[in-house]
Amino acid sequence: MALRYPMAVGLNKGHKVTKNVSKPRHSRRRGRLTKHTKFVRDMIREVCGFAPYERRAMELLKVSKDKRALKFIKKRVGGRCRPRGGVGWELGPG
Repeated sequence: MALRYPMAVGLNKGHKVTKNVSKPRHSRRRGRLTKHTKFVRDMIREVCGFAPYERRAMELLKVSKDKRALKFIKKRVGGRCRPRGGVGWELGPG
């Protein structure tokens, strides 16, 4: 990315240069879902189905009891982020 003006003084002073674009660090990909992991999880979900607590949460969601479903899953799984793993994707962000 070049500077706006090739000036020696002022806010935008300096030489015109092209910014060196670097690849994202490999360590930044931790936690990102890979195609293989997604495939394996989907296969297991298809074979095994849902856990009993996940089925109950889905029933609560069907009758528009979102808050109750979140509280129920939080109690079973623990924490605030973990419930979003299994059935919790339907519960929305936050």
